[in-house]
Amino acid sequence: MTGSMLFGAFFAAACYVLIPGPAFLALLGIGAGQGRKAGALFLGGHLAGDLLWSSLALVAIIGAQTIGATVFDVLGLLCGVYLAWIGWKALRARRGLENGAVLTVARPLRRGLLFGLTNPKGYPVALATFTALLSSSSSALDFAALPPLLGASLIGFLIADGVLVAIIGAGLVRRFYRRHELAIVRLSGLLFLGFAAQAIWHAAPGLLGWRRA
Repeated sequence: MTGSMLFGAFFAAACYVLIPGPAFLALLGIGAGQGRKAGALFLGGHLAGDLLWSSLALVAIIGAQTIGATVFDVLGLLCGVYLAWIGWKALRARRGLENGAVLTVARPLRRGLLFGLTNPKGYPVALATFTALLSSSSSALDFAALPPLLGASLIGFLIADGVLVAIIGAGLVRRFYRRHELAIVRLSGLLFLGFAAQAIWHAAPGLLGWRRA
């Protein structure tokens, strides 16, 4: 287990939470309508989904690496293409009427739990993000590394959730987001494209036979 692997898992988890997506927009609306406490409850419930999808992603990544480097390279290439696709979609996004809408949720903890566990994009985004950021350390991945990687991921989730709780509900943040929503979404698209380039950069040499023994 290396420090770069732990940092990669930590950073992947933080990015998974902080990159704008459906849960981010829902949280912004809840924070705008009901304040930080409701937003924190929503994130507390959503954490269950974050842990579930990241655990499944790490199991898939480590399993692929255990089977063989070629499988991991193919997985990395596919994840890179997927990240590039969603990044391109974000770059071409247009302002939606529903984005940033104020929400009123009677049970934000339950809403967050259901939202996190049923998000159809949770697993592929987690898989793609973790693959992109762990691919440089793929040779050291095994199932013995799973517990510390999950621990580092949990810390990343909690810190990112803390950042979101600190900023939601603030009038300045809500006004800034609504004013610059399209630019923020497109910047997140650039970040996804960067992750895509990282994944493809590490997958291509093995697939092309350029990797050194």
